[in-house]
Amino acid sequence: MQLQQLQMQLQAIARQKMQVEAMLKDVELALEELEKLSDDAVIYRNVGELMIKASKAEVKEDLTDKKETYDLRLKTLERQEERMQKRFQQLQQQIREALGIATGGESQIMGA
Repeated sequence: MQLQQLQMQLQAIARQKMQVEAMLKDVELALEELEKLSDDAVIYRNVGELMIKASKAEVKEDLTDKKETYDLRLKTLERQEERMQKRFQQLQQQIREALGIATGGESQIMGA
């Protein structure tokens, strides 16, 4: 039961990681495009349902903040995933030992 719960948590973290990685990529691409623009270029950013005119510096600062936040969130998710993966492997090993399965075998419980 613990193994199944852990597997579900690992899947949830993997989905979150994919979402954060996608948002991070979007921000990085936006920053790249922003660098191509002149400092006096007319830029609009979304604020809810509105498009608001903003300076390049404001948009760059906002995107940089978002990038830092996404980077931090991604690192946190990676650490959580690593800890859960280790716990998952420990539980698998305990189950193998309880069932008397050799540790060097190819058999894996729950397909992990």
